[in-house]
Amino acid sequence: MARLGLSMNRIKAVFISHEHSDHIKGLYRLATKYGLPVYISKPTLLASRLSFPYSPVIHFDSSNPILIGSLQVRPFNKYHDAADPYSFMIEEEGVKIGVFTDIGRVCEQITYYFAQCHAVFLESNYDEELLANGRYPYFLKNRISGGHGHLSNRQALELFLTCRASHLHYLLLSHLSKDNNRPDLVAKLFAPHAGDTQIIVTSREEETPVYVVDHLWPQQSFSTHSQGY
Repeated sequence: MARLGLSMNRIKAVFISHEHSDHIKGLYRLATKYGLPVYISKPTLLASRLSFPYSPVIHFDSSNPILIGSLQVRPFNKYHDAADPYSFMIEEEGVKIGVFTDIGRVCEQITYYFAQCHAVFLESNYDEELLANGRYPYFLKNRISGGHGHLSNRQALELFLTCRASHLHYLLLSHLSKDNNRPDLVAKLFAPHAGDTQIIVTSREEETPVYVVDHLWPQQSFSTHSQGY
């Protein structure tokens, strides 16, 4: 946030998708230091073994959207090997942003919400050949690719090709495996199919710049300091 020139005062809430350590490590300190409300489902909170005595905790499920200022956050269930996993779609004034990572397989809910989005964070976790020939033990390879783990590059591309809307401005490919994927493989796979959508392969090592998303397309303004999502 500091390197992007953004104040932590802009953060109004933290939403937890599931309890795996790469998604909740540091959550207690972050929420406590800045007094942030934590939105988390009851089964996820139980599985996380965390408590937040100094921060508001608000439970959610897939029945109703949540309002955070002018943003409407809609949680929905997905396939993943966690207690009660969710993905999210965030909407303001008709602009819709999807956060779709840690997905074992594409389901009807993913395709439904993906088709509405102006921008999407989409998991592209592993290259199938790298995973098959890599150092991971069999049980872990099966966990990743067995329908409750993660999306492969190929599965992410199939979702993009079959469900993208004409107004999909940005596709931010996310949650790349350190051991079973490479950013250049992801970029090479998606580049021929980009069309009018800007493809961004996010980095494991540094923050992604801030993009401006609105109803206009093509969107010409871009800034790491502007009001964005």
